[in-house]
Amino acid sequence: MSRNVYKPPVQKGFGQFIDAMVVLALVYLSLLAPLLLGGTAAESAATEHKAAPTWEELKQNDVMKAQWEKLGHTPETAEPIVTKKFSYEVEPLSLGITIAVIVGYFIFMLKMSDREYREVINERFGPKAGKGD
Repeated sequence: MSRNVYKPPVQKGFGQFIDAMVVLALVYLSLLAPLLLGGTAAESAATEHKAAPTWEELKQNDVMKAQWEKLGHTPETAEPIVTKKFSYEVEPLSLGITIAVIVGYFIFMLKMSDREYREVINERFGPKAGKGD
């Protein structure tokens, strides 16, 4: 009795390259999308003329001052970093879209994996082997 050795299909190098480029483009676009869609906090457009800040006005103690200076900052260059407020608000619409995309992708992957799994079983053992579920 001779047994056929299963040989799975092999993806060519060009196909792997295309897959890698698609994933790279998706990662790049997902990182760029918030900037293009205005998802970052807007900077103040009004420029006020005020006196140069001091470390005390920025509420920096001597240890903090020393660390800032080690990094090459003065009170003027450190002020935008110290005083910038970050917005951690969650937008329900954006959260809902994100959840929908993740769940949709998960369902898509389950369906595709099931189809490919059944194809491999049918290829290896014949069409009647996968009917037992």
